[in-house]
Amino acid sequence: MLVIQVKSGENIDRALKRYKRKFDKTGTMRQLRGRQQFTKPSVVRRAQIQKAEYIQHLRDQESI
Repeated sequence: MLVIQVKSGENIDRALKRYKRKFDKTGTMRQLRGRQQFTKPSVVRRAQIQKAEYIQHLRDQESI
């Protein structure tokens, strides 16, 4: 459970924005959406490899 301390005199919109940011960082929604349907292990592995290749490509371009 996320707890956000609202400081005295703080705008409620600002506290809500902090809550949303903290909630996004936990990855709860991504995890729930991933559990809605079964994904084959081979598809998961292929996605991980593609992501690694993409990140490596970005790092290679950055060093040029």
